[in-house]
Amino acid sequence: MRRILLPFCMVLGATWLAACGSGPREDVPSRAATPEQTDLPPMKAFSVAHPEPPSRSNRDIYRDFLELSFQLESGRQLDRFSRFEGPISIRVTGSPPPSLMPDLNRLVTRLRREAGIDIGRVRGRNASITIEAVSRADIRQFLPKAACFVVPNVSSLQEYRSARHSRQTNWSDLVERERIAIFVPGDSSPQEVRDCLHEELAQALGPLNDLYRLPDSVFNDDNVHTVLTGFDMLILRAYYAPELQAGMTREQVASRLPAILSRLNPRGDSIAPRALKATPRPWIRAIQTALGPGASSGQRRRAAQEALSIARSQGWRDHRLAFSHFALGRLTQMSDPDFALGQFLAAERIYAQTPGTELHRAYSASQLAAYAISQGRSAEALRLIEPYKAMAERHENAALLATLMMLEAEALDLAGRPAEAQAIRLDSIGWARYGFGADWAVRAKLREISALSPQKEPNG
Repeated sequence: MRRILLPFCMVLGATWLAACGSGPREDVPSRAATPEQTDLPPMKAFSVAHPEPPSRSNRDIYRDFLELSFQLESGRQLDRFSRFEGPISIRVTGSPPPSLMPDLNRLVTRLRREAGIDIGRVRGRNASITIEAVSRADIRQFLPKAACFVVPNVSSLQEYRSARHSRQTNWSDLVERERIAIFVPGDSSPQEVRDCLHEELAQALGPLNDLYRLPDSVFNDDNVHTVLTGFDMLILRAYYAPELQAGMTREQVASRLPAILSRLNPRGDSIAPRALKATPRPWIRAIQTALGPGASSGQRRRAAQEALSIARSQGWRDHRLAFSHFALGRLTQMSDPDFALGQFLAAERIYAQTPGTELHRAYSASQLAAYAISQGRSAEALRLIEPYKAMAERHENAALLATLMMLEAEALDLAGRPAEAQAIRLDSIGWARYGFGADWAVRAKLREISALSPQKEPNG
């Protein structure tokens, strides 16, 4: 399987801040510049995880677990429950960047502590899971639109090359997992590599599906959450509960799951279910066309409008409706800035009324703050940015945190506070080096955000 790459990678348009994304589709879970010698401030990295326990009903989580576990991203149903049995070993091969090992070690520690999985790194030639760091070009040879992906029953890209068209790599035939390979881009930014580790390792261990209705999970193709959340750890803990085993049918898992969730998440028994509607395939296809590769600008806009129309016809009032507005705003901000601003404001209003969407609101805030800066409204921009810097840091999103700080610096310059602006801007660079990677990418981000200010020339 491969992970779809949709929004919330931060880039700038000519008028104000936008998000970037492109994405593939298939039955393969997947996810896309590395620091060099530099005169920029040192790269920063996260050291402490801050997962929040899930705040949803166990009845909703019960439904989520079954749909995540017995269906592929393509919609194909799975007959049997699939997982590893016994201790799980991980090895790293290829050409990993310096950030990969520390990030992997942190992730393995979290999986042991929060999900209760017996998992650890090994140095030998044989391992349950092999993480091979290859080039982005190597990945594109096999999956042109993916940034990283995970495959069963192989241990190297070379082995996958020989087996890719055989049933050996078919997830639907898999029952007990014994050998899985994850291919990550060794030449991408540290954050992108880390995000790949979290998403692909989670799917190598657990569910193979993604659900757009989940607001608090990496098992969601919107890519808002990039590190494993409290909900994700609960799903994985339940996945490896002793009451379950590889080969069970959906009915067998369903019969044992309520007691498992009550034991692992007792507070979820007292929360009322929201029972969000399923996400129809036409909405998913429209979002993928709007935000993925291969379509013209006109086709993208029409697809975003279709997604919004479907969301309204479904009667949604949740984050998927907000996401539809957000996507349409992204795709119209160059041609019709005022219309796009209305879409971002609509997204923000819906997110504000939807539980569990604080991180989503941070992205909306960056869009609205960038627009405020372009209009010379520094106080409004600062008001929008301030609540969400801590949110971005808590969710370990260095790219978003750096973007918010760079925007804050521009707003401070506009407000006549240059010393504070320079201090914030310098501080942002350490996070930008983790989030965006190569020096050229960091400097380009600084230039793009600087260009928002009406006090500066377009190339200033």
